[in-house]
Amino acid sequence: MPARSAAHDAAMLREQFLLDPEVIFLNHGSYGACPAPVFAVYQEWQRELERQPVEFLGRRCEALLDAARARLADYLAVSADDLVFVTNATSGLNVIARSLPLRPGDEVLATDLEYGALDLTWEWLCEKSGASYVRRSIALPVTTPGALVDAFWSGVTPRTRAIFLSHITSGTALILPIEEICKRARAAGILTIVDGAHAPGQIPLDLTALDVDIYAGNCHKWLCAPKGSGFLYVRPEHQAFVESLTISWGWRPGHNFVSRNQWQGTRDLAAFLATPAAIDFHEEYSWDAIRWRCHSQARRTRQRLGAQFGLPGLSPDAESWYAQMVAIPLPLVDPIALGERLYQEYRIEVPLTEHLGQQAVRVSVQGYTTDQDLDALVAALTEEIPN
Repeated sequence: MPARSAAHDAAMLREQFLLDPEVIFLNHGSYGACPAPVFAVYQEWQRELERQPVEFLGRRCEALLDAARARLADYLAVSADDLVFVTNATSGLNVIARSLPLRPGDEVLATDLEYGALDLTWEWLCEKSGASYVRRSIALPVTTPGALVDAFWSGVTPRTRAIFLSHITSGTALILPIEEICKRARAAGILTIVDGAHAPGQIPLDLTALDVDIYAGNCHKWLCAPKGSGFLYVRPEHQAFVESLTISWGWRPGHNFVSRNQWQGTRDLAAFLATPAAIDFHEEYSWDAIRWRCHSQARRTRQRLGAQFGLPGLSPDAESWYAQMVAIPLPLVDPIALGERLYQEYRIEVPLTEHLGQQAVRVSVQGYTTDQDLDALVAALTEEIPN
């Protein structure tokens, strides 16, 4: 566990980001935010491309991408040969969903906590193949990891072809116990596909230790890389069936998982190439300690709003269930109207979510988030929601 210290003042870190200083930004989880030094590297790569496009794309890009991919692979504790860049986790998971050879009667098992865009992906492609997308209901609040795993696993049938679930859920911000689910799935011969959109940079991530078959993540969220940088990891034994969203020169004779997905025609590669700079930024600022500070701030905010509105949390109050992002239940409100007032009247950017009738405010606490930012949110919600 990292040292429990402030480890770099939040106000100082705020100066490293390009965020509007007039806005209290508590929505890092949606699109992330890129530090100025990392953004400068991103722009340098764009200028390098434009200086000599043929030289850059025709002669240099493959080696440059290989080097950036190797840096990211080291960060994720996997082999670079098992990893490719994609523009976002949704794109990477579409590669998998479109490649997976589903047959009529097959089932893809998920929870009812998954990201809506990926629900649509699986529903559409399962319908085309005659398979079924089965969403297992997870009771909230969750209690123990074992209880959640047992409840989820009871949805497995002889027809279960693959398991799809989030590492950290989008709407409820819960860290799911995917390691145990992956362990059970491997023993049962079921493919595991994990949506890690919110995990890289928010929690320590060792994909080899997780023993997951397929994992897609975003670098532009909590890792703070530029927009348009994500990754897709596939264990070697599954790479043969994985195609790509675009058929291009990467499909020449002798093609493999990396070549099929790395060469996708002319595109801006700068976000991929700047991703190592984002990893360097985290290392420079001792991000493990900053993550702990952010979790502590999120925890205090959860406790204060829980006491204010008398509503239980969605999980036990433990770092195993949530990290820098926490969904805090609210009384029934008009979420559109409240969200608009929070932004227009208080200049607070924060999303309101809903799951099975339970509304919540999803608070993202990043290294630049001050205690005063969170005080302002608590004060605004106390003012706007009658108790």
